Amino acid sequence: MPRIALATYDPGTEPSRDGDLPVLVRALTDAGAEAEARHWDDPAVDWGGYDLVVIRSTWDYSWRAAEFGAWVDRVGTLTRLANPAPVVRWNADKRYLGELAAAGVPTVPTHYIPPGGPAALPAGQEFVIKPASGAGARFAARYTPAEHDTAVRHLARMHAEGFTAMVQPYMPGIDVRGERALQFFGGRLLHASRKGAVLSPGTPYDADKVPHPGLERWQPTDAELAVAEKALAAVPGAPGLLYARVDLVDGDDGEPRLMELELVEPNLFLRLHPDSLPRVTEAVLAAAEDPTASLPG
Repeated sequence: MPRIALATYDPGTEPSRDGDLPVLVRALTDAGAEAEARHWDDPAVDWGGYDLVVIRSTWDYSWRAAEFGAWVDRVGTLTRLANPAPVVRWNADKRYLGELAAAGVPTVPTHYIPPGGPAALPAGQEFVIKPASGAGARFAARYTPAEHDTAVRHLARMHAEGFTAMVQPYMPGIDVRGERALQFFGGRLLHASRKGAVLSPGTPYDADKVPHPGLERWQPTDAELAVAEKALAAVPGAPGLLYARVDLVDGDDGEPRLMELELVEPNLFLRLHPDSLPRVTEAVLAAAEDPTASLPG
């Protein structure tokens, strides 16, 4: 009987935001595994006692990047970690977008402003500022050129907290066709979803945002699948991937562009896609039962 830990965050006195977690624990248990959800930052957990640790919903990691990185490295030496520690380390910093663009993956144009760097912001179009290490639209905002001074204050706040900022043009196609999320598991397309625009004009960067507005099922196009597969093929250590989510938006030419590649703790949206649960369960069990095999990818 394989022992599997699903690493999640500690919600404190609030209910967990990961509604898929108990469903997945139950499915793995019913399939014969000894599965349980554990808080990633719980010092009492013996991670080495598990055959597999799956990073499932460590949704506070970007606030504690150094601590989380150390945990990833430690667990990766104690047992099998999915996704593997080097992949998680690479993907936790969104400067990976520059590497994927250099590899020929169609991406949303991005430039980075580290602490102390000049506030080089677009002058003739709407743009987005967000941290290079972040999740759930935290510290993200959309600006017009007329809001330059507000955007500079946003940069100053991020830099004061040690974040590198990433600046992207706002892609107006997202207001028409939304953002598409292609979910891969066990090396194959699992399902796809579409959501509306997260960043509304005038919403402050430090305001709470709805991370998945208007979420619905989606049938990906051939062009979307091609971009997703190209992005995944360019990931260092790609054969070690158990799961991946590829987030796409349309460029000015109407063609899909990579907005984000989520290899750390993507929401699986199993409540929207309950028919995907058996495949997720099967892939996790396969990864736990054969410790000598490479993770599918």
